[in-house]
Amino acid sequence: MTSLDLIRIFLAVAKHRSFSLAAQELAISPTACSKGVRALERRHGVVLFRRTTRSVSLTEPGVSLLATLKPAVDQIEEAFAALEPFRERPAGRLRITAPRALGLRVARLLVPSMRTNYPDVSLDLSLNDGVIDLVAEGYDAGIRLGQSIEQDMVTVRLSREMTWSVVAAPQYLERHGVPGVPQDLLSHRTIRYRFNSSGLLHAWRFSSPDGAYELETDTALIANDTAAIAEFARQGLGCAYLPDIEIEADLAQGRLVRVLDASVPKTTGLYLYFPVRTQAQPKMRALIEQAQALAARGMLDV
Repeated sequence: MTSLDLIRIFLAVAKHRSFSLAAQELAISPTACSKGVRALERRHGVVLFRRTTRSVSLTEPGVSLLATLKPAVDQIEEAFAALEPFRERPAGRLRITAPRALGLRVARLLVPSMRTNYPDVSLDLSLNDGVIDLVAEGYDAGIRLGQSIEQDMVTVRLSREMTWSVVAAPQYLERHGVPGVPQDLLSHRTIRYRFNSSGLLHAWRFSSPDGAYELETDTALIANDTAAIAEFARQGLGCAYLPDIEIEADLAQGRLVRVLDASVPKTTGLYLYFPVRTQAQPKMRALIEQAQALAARGMLDV
């Protein structure tokens, strides 16, 4: 028996002043109950109970031990009882990782919705464009493009498919010409995105009648932030491959111009994702519920 088992036996016998009644409470045999008390007495070299054929009473060491153990055990039971509300109501902290620009567009709606409907859930949001290992980094959930999510994760779709564009500033295209096909980019300056975690460059994907393919372009400039890449493109430093939501204002106001429209495929939309073991937690169920409700109304489309 473990020390905790022996403590439970001691407290039950002290409570009932009876080995048989203590055994009933603990759902063990009277013999096991008696052996447990004897093991505790041998381990510590003291007699804890006086036993007669008609009664059981505590010795002086037994009284002293009971006075110390009973409050401690009561406190332990109270601590476990305090966990009960967490089984029923969403509470506690949720750590969420999301990409800077895309994730913030979702978070600006999802976070206020969570705070309004579940005030006992605190949110710790980390905006990071790199691919994150949720379990290794201690996150409860993440928001990412579908193709960036590991296959063993549970996913909840948040948005429709996303459109991307190859763009450049008008002054750049005036100097270097407008690419007519993706392969023309091989002779152009390009501004590429590098993932923090893997160190890999974001793939420039294109479609053709023969299928999809990736193109490795000249890396005149590399950054790990899409907002910075958009700024460099506006300054005429090269062509960039960016999600349309990142550059809507630039396109509308003519600061950036799309090229190769017909060759740039759409990508999967954004997803909420999390390890399967966490979805039973009330706080995670609350997050999933709020995300699904916003997505169903199209509010998270990017």
